[in-house]
Amino acid sequence: MINQSPIKINRALISVFDKKGVVELAQSLYNLGVEILSTGGTAKALRDADIPVTDVSEYTKFPEIMDGRIKTINPLIEGGILGLRDKHSYDAKVNNIKWIDLVVCNLYPFSETISSDDCDLALALENVDIGGPTMIRSAAKNVGWVCVAIDPSDYSTITYELESGQISFETRKRLSAKAFGHTAQYDTIIHNYFKNEILSNNLSLTFEKHSEMRYGENPHQTAASYKIPGNNEPNILNATIHQGKKLSYNNIMDADGALACVREFDDTACVIVKHSNPCGVAIGDNLLDVYTRAFNADSLSAFGGIIAFNRKCTKEVAEEICKVFVEIVLAPSFEPEALELFKKKNNLRVLEIGEFGKRLPKLEVRNIDGGLLVQDTDINTLTREHFNTVTKAQPSEQDIETALFTWKVLRHAKSNGILIAKNNTTIGLGAGQVSRVDAVHMALRKGGENVKGGVLASDAFFPFRDSIDAIKNSGIKVVVQPGGSIRDQEVIDACNEYGIAMIFTGTRCFKH
Repeated sequence: MINQSPIKINRALISVFDKKGVVELAQSLYNLGVEILSTGGTAKALRDADIPVTDVSEYTKFPEIMDGRIKTINPLIEGGILGLRDKHSYDAKVNNIKWIDLVVCNLYPFSETISSDDCDLALALENVDIGGPTMIRSAAKNVGWVCVAIDPSDYSTITYELESGQISFETRKRLSAKAFGHTAQYDTIIHNYFKNEILSNNLSLTFEKHSEMRYGENPHQTAASYKIPGNNEPNILNATIHQGKKLSYNNIMDADGALACVREFDDTACVIVKHSNPCGVAIGDNLLDVYTRAFNADSLSAFGGIIAFNRKCTKEVAEEICKVFVEIVLAPSFEPEALELFKKKNNLRVLEIGEFGKRLPKLEVRNIDGGLLVQDTDINTLTREHFNTVTKAQPSEQDIETALFTWKVLRHAKSNGILIAKNNTTIGLGAGQVSRVDAVHMALRKGGENVKGGVLASDAFFPFRDSIDAIKNSGIKVVVQPGGSIRDQEVIDACNEYGIAMIFTGTRCFKH
């Protein structure tokens, strides 16, 4: 049976990388008569604060050797932590082992080491802690008799309970679970660094809580966001939030989608997202013009949407945004005058992402019952060299540029997806439809008379000619699609019949 009675702390071992709050904790322990063992930098910090400590090497009568690799791995340390007080007292006595009732330890963030530009395998290996995880796991395992603390935010709980006399089993159990999570995360980061395969036989994932939310997609769902430990890249979770309410689950999903889409472009770009779909996108030279075209592409859907820029948001753009209701504006940076204008709209979230470039390779993970689906992110880039015109009618140079623009946007829309664009501006989007021809009709309806002279892109091949028949009188000049259907020739013939140019990409861009 595990001891579930409260325990008194007579001896503590403190060895931490994160020294926040450790002096205050040690002072409280010392005032309560607790003997303190410590190592290295932690011992120095405590002595500098005039708190008496005993070096681990002094207690074990064994020096730190091998450049500190051998320090706490010693029977006097591990026995003092792991021993069961009701079973192993004799072993402890004859081997001069003193019980260690509290272990305060946290680990150097390995992620910071491997994130440095000069990190190589040798440096990474030198920063793999052995003694620390061993002490933490030993203390967490012996939860009946030992308390472990890896998080400075828990020091006040320990102090409070000790001042009342003893530490409860409920607290020890909670802190043990936290400790096992700490070492699991540490080992996972190391595992992911050392493995060679992107999709290895054992997939290890670890994240740390970023924030809790009022609810998830719906009010009856609980939700929280988690971030990759040590990740400092420009993204939504690392953004500076200048104002507005706390980000919701749906806010983060949509903002992440908007950021992913706007990162497609080198030119000045604006992306407006609603329910994870880009309802308005435009590129050009002038930010105000780009924003105006993106918003007017589907102003109805843009209401309550997410606006993303890949350039500094200016005062004149902020003035226009303040005339409408949107949930979030995000950009690499903001002019001070723009931030002042946004303050008039208290509920508007303003996110400064920092300078960013194109998306980098990463894994996408989705939950399914019983497991996960994992794939690498679609960052495949198409150029005009990938295009193959298969019809009698030929696209112009402008049509080809528009087709490339359209393809960059379309892969951020839900399948089945059809997108119509012209003049580097989206005109109509049909997304998330269960049939391709339905998506065509939706895009046509959204675009109205503006589709004339536009380019229509499909995220997958046309299984029948019905989609081409649907656009025959629309004025659409060019269709771009992957090709690959057994009825490709039937679809090509339909385009030839209506004088529409068709480009095959050879690449699909489904997004489910």
